[in-house]
Amino acid sequence: MRLLEFWSSHRAELVRLASEHVYLVAISTLVAIAIGLPLGIFAARRPRAGRPIVAVANVVQTIPSLALLGFLIPIPFVGLGARAALVALILYALLPIVRTTAAGLSSVDPALREAGTALGMTKRQLLRLVELPLALPSIVAGIRVAAVVGVGTATIAAAIGAGGLGEYIFRGLSMVDPVVILAGAIPAAALALIVDGGLTAVERRLTPGSSRAARRRRRAPAGVIVVFVLAAAAIATASLLIARGSGRAVVRVGSKNFTEQLVLGEIVAGAIERWANVAVERRLNLGGTFICDRAVRAGEIDVYVEYTGTALTAIFKEEVARVPGVPKVPGVQGSQALPVFERVRQRYAAAGVTLAAPLGFDNTFAILVREAEGRRLGLKTIEDAAPHAPSWRAGFGYEFIERADGYRGLAQAYGLRFAEEPRVMDLALMYRALADGQVDLIAGDATNGLIAGLRLFMLEDNRHYFPPYEAAPVARTATLLAHPDVAAALARLAGAISADDMRAMNYAVDAQRRDPAAVAKEFLSRTFP
Repeated sequence: MRLLEFWSSHRAELVRLASEHVYLVAISTLVAIAIGLPLGIFAARRPRAGRPIVAVANVVQTIPSLALLGFLIPIPFVGLGARAALVALILYALLPIVRTTAAGLSSVDPALREAGTALGMTKRQLLRLVELPLALPSIVAGIRVAAVVGVGTATIAAAIGAGGLGEYIFRGLSMVDPVVILAGAIPAAALALIVDGGLTAVERRLTPGSSRAARRRRRAPAGVIVVFVLAAAAIATASLLIARGSGRAVVRVGSKNFTEQLVLGEIVAGAIERWANVAVERRLNLGGTFICDRAVRAGEIDVYVEYTGTALTAIFKEEVARVPGVPKVPGVQGSQALPVFERVRQRYAAAGVTLAAPLGFDNTFAILVREAEGRRLGLKTIEDAAPHAPSWRAGFGYEFIERADGYRGLAQAYGLRFAEEPRVMDLALMYRALADGQVDLIAGDATNGLIAGLRLFMLEDNRHYFPPYEAAPVARTATLLAHPDVAAALARLAGAISADDMRAMNYAVDAQRRDPAAVAKEFLSRTFP
């Protein structure tokens, strides 16, 4: 019931995401066919020379989809978004098309080739009139596999802002909401079944030995399915062209892949829509810090919200204690008094990016334990927890394990030693893992609504290890210069969001299962009536 209500209230968005999904799969499959067929023919005609081609395609298939997308991001003219997704989908589609084309041609009876040659056919005529028609069922089978794999892989591409039904899946994962996950997974599965069914029908019709009656029975449904797929591709392409060809300037708003960032992304997008004369394209749920930073520098997005401490230590690789004019305190990596904001602003400016005024809250890392456990042991600070850590299990996010201001520095600063290596898990799952007793200590966000909802306790950072993490919009300077009203819209948000506001909005999404867009809209209406 909730799923139907979600689809009903998100009709326009669902159509857009489904259209983007079909567009990615259709275009990538067509390009893969154009590349894979000649390569398959070459591999069949010259097996020794064709082996390296098949080997390279095999290697590409072994690369996990997220890893492949990550490899593509730094490549010039690829970057984030649909281009990277299309390249990845094309690479994944090549192997089945190349392999089945080569196998189909190799399976042609040599006697038929000899007969064609005896009739005076050239190699080209033999290929076109004899070999390809006989190999066609095998080729269509490869295209079917490539298209179905493309439907599944396109959901992963949402992590880099390529759109598609994967946006719902990633949004649902970040909110731990099975309804939102199913809202994207079910249409994606239906699309895969339609593609598989349609191309299977085509493959059967082309298989030698099919009776005329069977062919007639299959012709109608196969034709309907093929027409449906082509119509969907046409609608997808048209909708995208209309969206991009409206004549209005488009500002792309991005976000990282956790609840607070989704809410902040919607707030920034809503503010720009309210107070600036531009269209807004949401490219939320992009991934971690480094993906968003690369996206804004490369012009794939125009603005997203970053945290000053994250920018200084993770992006610019600086230690807080190295800020000019601040004495280094032994055993202390950071202090709330450090001029982190100004330092980060200068570093961004040198890269052609503007750090706007802070939104009004500091979302520092929160070292959390279960409230009951903290009360039983009388814990108040991280230092108090250090003696108990050897019998505890810790859980941290992917970034926290690797960042300069993350686990290794924290363990060194407080002498933390755990019973085993910390478990690395998704940010959205850590809080429930702690509450359920799967781990005993995590590094979360100070403004997360689940802290109160799951009865967790935040340990005080008494050695001031963590720098300030003021949330502030990061925007391309060129965009702000071209659209001063966008800069004015961001300025109106300065100081407008308190830590309590942010906790309440996060709680509404995480605990009450509310839509981030609705929560953000409600906040803007209440704060700026």
